[in-house]
Amino acid sequence: MLGMKILPMFLLCAPLLAQAEWGDFDYEFEQDKPWVEIAAQLPSYPKPENLIPFRVSSATANRFFVDAASISVGEDKVVRYTVVIDAVGGARNVSFEGLRCESGERRLYAYGHPDGTWSKARARNAGWESIKFRSLLSYQKALFEDHFCPGGIRIKDGAEGVRNLKQAVR
Repeated sequence: MLGMKILPMFLLCAPLLAQAEWGDFDYEFEQDKPWVEIAAQLPSYPKPENLIPFRVSSATANRFFVDAASISVGEDKVVRYTVVIDAVGGARNVSFEGLRCESGERRLYAYGHPDGTWSKARARNAGWESIKFRSLLSYQKALFEDHFCPGGIRIKDGAEGVRNLKQAVR
């Protein structure tokens, strides 16, 4: 009698069990795929009204900003953004970069010029490299830890990155 009650329940649950097994298989298969970077598109040159300040550390008097309009998360899971650094001596550095939260790496794509144009980074400067997590002067460390990859988890989109930056300013 008990077997008669269990059999219909088993038949109802069997497809769910099969789906769970295939779901695990798909997940494991996805993990084995090699990471492939998509081609980065240069953003518009940063406008002063879109710059959001962020803090690096008390070890530097330079001022750091991210162009809110440039923050994006690509299909390749790279967080891309434009950073602007105003040095104490008056120089301004502008660069378009990317962060990989999963690997703790950064990449420089292009340099900005005062006339509003971009120059692609030279091949020797354009590869992926580890973020200097021990350096108090590493703005990439600050962006990684506090804004774009908090807790090692990548933001889902540019809007979340903007929110994180603005919340830290308050």
